[in-house]
Amino acid sequence: MTNFSRKKDTVTIGVISDTHGLLRPEVLDVFENVDRIIHAGDIGGESVLHELDHIAPVVAVRGNMDGDNWAFALKRTEAVEIKRSLIYVIHDLGRLDIDPEVSGCSVVISGHSHRPAVKKHNGVLYLNPGSAGPRRFKLPASVALLSLADERIEAEIVRLNA
Repeated sequence: MTNFSRKKDTVTIGVISDTHGLLRPEVLDVFENVDRIIHAGDIGGESVLHELDHIAPVVAVRGNMDGDNWAFALKRTEAVEIKRSLIYVIHDLGRLDIDPEVSGCSVVISGHSHRPAVKKHNGVLYLNPGSAGPRRFKLPASVALLSLADERIEAEIVRLNA
């Protein structure tokens, strides 16, 4: 299902966003062998995080639609260091409150737009996995895989059957 080849020195991260309470069974298959999971907000229910946590440790941020009491324990942004790479997670890239390049970030992960994207700008990888929840705007359902090695960062968008 994925082009990633798993290497001993590589950490693979499943990246997901905008589930809006729906965790598709295909996500469990795509994330089966990941080391970590990052959810970039609009989770839609605490049960989504619990299900993902059965696969791998989860880092999650609160999205604009996460207004229930359980979600207030989540921060709006998170910074995570994995394999000497600083990853900044925010739901809405339009609300980015740091300069990733100056801050030493290697990767910025966001959601919100429901549009999958992998772009590199000034040495920083910007990754939006798209929406893994209910289909909206005729956009495909998708997640991403982020691969980190000592000298290499790669991202791949994985379309889900929807």
